[in-house]
Amino acid sequence: MDIVIISLAILLSIVGVIGCIIPGLPGTPLNYIAMWMIQWVSNPFEKSTLLIYGLLTVAIVVIDYMLPVWFAKKYGATKQGIWGSIIGMLLGIFFTPVGMFLGMIIGAILGDVVAGKSTSDATRSGFATFFGTLLSMGFKLGVSLLITISVIYESINFYYK
Repeated sequence: MDIVIISLAILLSIVGVIGCIIPGLPGTPLNYIAMWMIQWVSNPFEKSTLLIYGLLTVAIVVIDYMLPVWFAKKYGATKQGIWGSIIGMLLGIFFTPVGMFLGMIIGAILGDVVAGKSTSDATRSGFATFFGTLLSMGFKLGVSLLITISVIYESINFYYK
């Protein structure tokens, strides 16, 4: 049974890392659940480690939603521009990560232009939204990779002790 749980935890961690890039998958929370699965099987983590990673996971979830919107608003994006970036990113998923990023930028620019902004202002806020999303994605990926490395390391330790 332990092998099944550890295998599922590793799989969940990998899906969590993928979820940091693909919208709709809760990346970091999946990694944290995987960490708890390893904890349940072999109890390798200190309580303080679990608490710190838990707080980081909550912070990342909040940052993931707040940072792109903050950048967008700071650089004058409209509601239509923000919705355009979301719709563009979702449509762009079908065209690999490059399409996702281009869809986000184009959607934000088109949304702002529809809202009455000049093309230069719309482009500025579109790229700000893109930068905020990239920054957020980088934070998510960093924490998810840390947790995934911990899960894999402790899984290997469990098998070879």
